[in-house]
Amino acid sequence: MMHGGDRIAQVLVEHGVETVFTLTGGHISPILTGAKAAGIDVVDVRHEAAAVFAADATSRLTGIPGVAAVTAGPGVTNTLTAMQNAMLAQSPVVIFGGAAATALKGRGALQDIDQQAVVRPHVKEVFRAKRVRDLDPLAAEAFRLSVSGVPGPVFVEVPVDLLYDEETVRSLYLSQKAPKSFTGRLTQRYLAWHVDRLFSDLDTEFLRKPPSIPDPPRIQVERAAKLLGKAERPVMIVGSGAMAIPQEAGQVAAAVEDLGIPTYLASMARGLLGVHHPLQLRHRRRQALRDADVVVLAGMPMDFRLEYGRAIAGAAKIISVGRDRETLSKNRRPAVEVPGDAGRFLQRVAGMIEGGRWGVWLHTLRERDEERDAEIARQAALPVEPINPLHLLQRIDDAMDTDSVIVADGGDFVASAAYVVWPRGPLRWLDPGVFGTLGVGGGFAAAAALARQGTEVWLLYGDGAAGFSLMEFDTFARHGIGVIAVIGNDAGWTQIARDQVTILGDDVGTVLAPSDYHKVAEAFGGVGLLLDDPDQIDGVLAEAKQAAATGRPVLINARIGVTDFRKGSMSM
Repeated sequence: MMHGGDRIAQVLVEHGVETVFTLTGGHISPILTGAKAAGIDVVDVRHEAAAVFAADATSRLTGIPGVAAVTAGPGVTNTLTAMQNAMLAQSPVVIFGGAAATALKGRGALQDIDQQAVVRPHVKEVFRAKRVRDLDPLAAEAFRLSVSGVPGPVFVEVPVDLLYDEETVRSLYLSQKAPKSFTGRLTQRYLAWHVDRLFSDLDTEFLRKPPSIPDPPRIQVERAAKLLGKAERPVMIVGSGAMAIPQEAGQVAAAVEDLGIPTYLASMARGLLGVHHPLQLRHRRRQALRDADVVVLAGMPMDFRLEYGRAIAGAAKIISVGRDRETLSKNRRPAVEVPGDAGRFLQRVAGMIEGGRWGVWLHTLRERDEERDAEIARQAALPVEPINPLHLLQRIDDAMDTDSVIVADGGDFVASAAYVVWPRGPLRWLDPGVFGTLGVGGGFAAAAALARQGTEVWLLYGDGAAGFSLMEFDTFARHGIGVIAVIGNDAGWTQIARDQVTILGDDVGTVLAPSDYHKVAEAFGGVGLLLDDPDQIDGVLAEAKQAAATGRPVLINARIGVTDFRKGSMSM
């Protein structure tokens, strides 16, 4: 007999969902069994936040909204950080949250809280199903809304009595024996009416609306093209907002090449141009922005990463492009505001101007980049006990496959990796985004491995960040997910300690132990490797790649020293 979980599963199949991430609970069991019966993979993780992080990463890589299902009460509240991370990263995610039975709401039922009030600030929209017939249209609308306009997470609350089949629900609500008291008979009659109503009108048709993708207005694109046509020293920053339609990543990359503007790539746009592309710059960004006369911000807001707009020269003309109108002029008014998808803006504007006219300017910026690369190479060659982290990252970069996906979860070690490790192509770099959330690693890596079957996935952990999701090695092992995790283990919250010790003279709260993280991976069924000798780096990396290729997750516990590479890098 079909139940509510089957109805939800049908909607998931219609929307191309291949995986549901979850942590099981009695309130949502029919969703999981329905998904499995429909041919959808159900991947159960060890913390609800990891389920939503995984759904987030799935959407970024595939363009199909990621799906998570979590149980009621604490199951929902455990996801709040991950929901907000998806919200700020503009990731389309659909979260199904279990809830108390409709007739027991507010009566002290197990794990019954006002979930809508708790969740609402962290998502685009909250829906609550009231009858079984609501499940199909609400689920479909959640998918549509999550990708429309400014993408983001949508929460669908599903009371448990809407998920089980009618016969089971009747047996739970209604007594087999006729009540003797008048109150009992009245209650029984009300409950019978209530169940009838829950399951009424199940064949009601509903109208499906297409998603709304905001195209950039032509007049604004033309204004931007005119401004670029006069530019002598343009600089472009391509951010995550330009990757909101992953299926068009190739066209976006081609547009950037046609434009020929010196380009910096940020967050999900890292890797867009492949490795060592002549247009891509990675260093001296602040200096370039100070020298530029026109700056294109394609899917990149003027937030703390750009010093709230102050990083750009005061005389420079700014072209700000993105789906969220409110962020286009936040902190500083641009010369041209282009509300709409940033990736499609790049595709439109590329055909309106003569690209590649800035060879001398690009050469100047490339020389600065090469100077910084040489400086990093010198620092990587310095003796640091037990291992120089920059040298380790260089060897990791050399060891990666040509189609590897990199997941970044950490502070100091991971931020260093952004200067050294090259994502191999579009949609091959995953970091939390503007929220700067630690703990995304386990969920992101699982999603990347499943969305890119057969692709090498590298999870770069700081030792602090690893504590949030190391338990997911159990998930990796049970589901045959061959992730290669590398923990940069310097026994501390080093990114915080750098400024805290310098400014406040105290390392309180920043000191960790040089723990045997590799043994934790072994305990969960993975492969644990200790790396504390620079002469063993290549051999350990080769061993890790070989094991991961068989579907076994690997954790390399790399004992690294502390350098001055990122001294004074505090952001607020």
